[in-house]
Amino acid sequence: MANAQGAEPTADVASFRYRVSGMDCAKDAAQIERAAQSAGVAPEAVKVSSATHILTLNVPEARLSEIERAVAATGYGFDRIEAGDDEAQEGAAYQDPAYRRALWIVVILNVGYGIAEMIGGFISGSQAVKADALDFIGDGLITFLGLLAIGWSIVWRARSALIQGIFLGVLGLGVLGTTIWRAFTQTTPDAGLMGLFGLIALVVNVLAVLPLLRFRKGDANMRAVWLFSRNDAIGNAAVVVAAALVAWLGSAWPDLIVAFGIAGLFLHSSWSIIRDARADLKTT
Repeated sequence: MANAQGAEPTADVASFRYRVSGMDCAKDAAQIERAAQSAGVAPEAVKVSSATHILTLNVPEARLSEIERAVAATGYGFDRIEAGDDEAQEGAAYQDPAYRRALWIVVILNVGYGIAEMIGGFISGSQAVKADALDFIGDGLITFLGLLAIGWSIVWRARSALIQGIFLGVLGLGVLGTTIWRAFTQTTPDAGLMGLFGLIALVVNVLAVLPLLRFRKGDANMRAVWLFSRNDAIGNAAVVVAAALVAWLGSAWPDLIVAFGIAGLFLHSSWSIIRDARADLKTT
């Protein structure tokens, strides 16, 4: 058991690793880490890499079942990596050709609409629409990396994630920079187009989830799909609300505030991917 300070005893501590399915950003990794800590795991004894989607626990084996129940309650999927497993081995679901085709549909929808929405952001003059487009592109690229990385070693997955994190960070900084510039120029965006692109984004999120529903296997995977779609829908809804406020107030500030919020979260996720990828490369 943990001592009074919450640290694990060192005598019988061992390292255990799990592949995590259903997570797509640093916020998901942090949620899983908090769940493990709620079971008495010290913060330094649990790590979820947002780059390679690997959960590492350094805990006594006697406490493993209790901790596994705590992290399973988050709704994400966990596949124990046993000693001697091929580090590149993936779960059975990823080997299913039909499931991989469904993921390709998700990639095409997310990246395709992300590009279209970015163009729409320039047409409407909306920074919030551009920031929301980044979220679509980021989700699509993360899923794309997952597809490409099937069968890759942890090292190559970390290297790919590092490149992806840098690329997404550059995009995020671009949107953040133009948003700051717009804050000084105060050009009011087209509220009608903003709302239209936000509503279409909600529809695209639903369409992206539908191909995956037939592959749900129990409550955990279903909840992972729900978390993924819910988090994206919040961003889409924020764009629609901002559009309504722009139309009502005749001000660009609602658009800029939402853009700052989405871009900030996006950059935080990008930095977490870069940080975790570098850490993974150092330990492999």
